[in-house]
Amino acid sequence: AEIKHGRVAMMAALGGVVQHFVKFPSFDAVPTGLSAVSTAPGTYGFVALFLAAGALELGPWSENPSKEPGNFGDPVGLNQYTEGPSGKA
Repeated sequence: AEIKHGRVAMMAALGGVVQHFVKFPSFDAVPTGLSAVSTAPGTYGFVALFLAAGALELGPWSENPSKEPGNFGDPVGLNQYTEGPSGKA
């Protein structure tokens, strides 16, 4: 759980910086910062992200009990997953 929470914290920190510089075309009227969650259409974007993250957590991004925590192998198929000398990633 610690690995996943660390990754979420890194993405949240990056999102906090990027959201000031990048806006989607239909979300121009939405304010930046936390007030975007309570202003339409920012609320719709928040709900969409929340549902997408929940679906990914319950489906393809769930932990495999036969692997060590955080080991998802090469889920996208980019062939960047290599095993080390001990046979582990």
